[in-house]
Amino acid sequence: MKTIKMPYYTSSLDLHVEEKNLEAVIVAKIHEYKAQKSEEEIVREALENPIGTPKLRELAKGKNKVVLVTSDHTRAMPSKITLPILLDEIRKGNPNADITILIATGLHRPTTVEEQRRMFGDQIVDNEKIAINNAFKPDDFTYVCTLPSGAGFNVNKLAVECDLLITEGFIEPHFFAGFSGGRKSILPGICSAETVNENHSYKAIASPYSVGGVLQNNPIHIDMVYAARKVNVQFNFNVALDGEKKIIAAFAGDLVESHEKGVEFVKSLSLCPTVTGDIVVTSNGGYPLDQNLYQSPKAITTAEACAGEDGVIIMCASCIDGMGGTHFEELMLSGTVDEIDERLSKIPPKETIPEMWCVQIFARILKKHKVIIVSTYLDHDLIRKANMIPASSPDEALSIAYGIKGKDAKVVVIPDGVSVLTIKN
Repeated sequence: MKTIKMPYYTSSLDLHVEEKNLEAVIVAKIHEYKAQKSEEEIVREALENPIGTPKLRELAKGKNKVVLVTSDHTRAMPSKITLPILLDEIRKGNPNADITILIATGLHRPTTVEEQRRMFGDQIVDNEKIAINNAFKPDDFTYVCTLPSGAGFNVNKLAVECDLLITEGFIEPHFFAGFSGGRKSILPGICSAETVNENHSYKAIASPYSVGGVLQNNPIHIDMVYAARKVNVQFNFNVALDGEKKIIAAFAGDLVESHEKGVEFVKSLSLCPTVTGDIVVTSNGGYPLDQNLYQSPKAITTAEACAGEDGVIIMCASCIDGMGGTHFEELMLSGTVDEIDERLSKIPPKETIPEMWCVQIFARILKKHKVIIVSTYLDHDLIRKANMIPASSPDEALSIAYGIKGKDAKVVVIPDGVSVLTIKN
């Protein structure tokens, strides 16, 4: 019997699999990577050696109004380490700079002060100017241009009214944008709801290029880069993280060039051979990404690549904050999988419903695979109404899956499905 720890909320759950059933345990090499320097040293070294731009302190000279865009509470960005160093670097160039830290929420709820203290530390919360993007306040945005997709680009006014725009984030595989980081700080990070919705339209999500690990010809990525260039992001800073959310690499400089270097590094450590199983067990990597069902397709799409034609997918996600957004919940509970997908497919890009993209991805997967959700927080009746099967533990879920696929079913385990990049055969 093999015991495998599945990340779950702030801890883990044990999964027990008989050796005869266990086909593979897939773990990204990024979890095993050992950095030779401290996190602070890695950050400072990247800032001393920017890719394609002058050093940040040089860019900051003569720039009085500075906006630094950072991640919100749904991301594991180690801003407590990076922000003080970035702020210090800006002030080396201009000690009197008026700096605003802008939290990129996309369509997420506003980040609370308590969450800010956990993310940034008391020193920054008590002494720095912090603004939170609210995609649903039209007066906070200004129209810039039409994006390559035809979507209207409305961005937070702070980004266009500053003298120097800087972004920070981290890079990992992303289930429809290819990879996170870089340009995502702007779109969807600090855009209006209308812009985010249209960028995430049914047509865009349905593109064969809108998948994990793919940037070339990805229509969502193309819009995102165009948007970030239009607001003149002059300096981009991204990190790569290991399984403990520790910084193992950092990339600074030009928006595209530095991001591409980071993607190259992350891809080299995340890409894993695809092993097909009758049952695939995964997680969303624990907190913060497993805090609701809305975020869960990230790992489920990784499992999808290994689940064969009709394999069963088991997803461990605490969902301590429930289903997710109101629109997501309403759509997920609105009918059968086929009914939901048919309805979404008829919605024009400019009428895209907030959060429908994750519903679309769930529908695509549920057409082929039974999905079991392991959660001790989310109401099991809601899971059933969402066309999935509830379970309270990985072992209970595995027992249900054996009942569907047979006692000799081959099991593939991907403990952290967000960090792994698998390419479907």
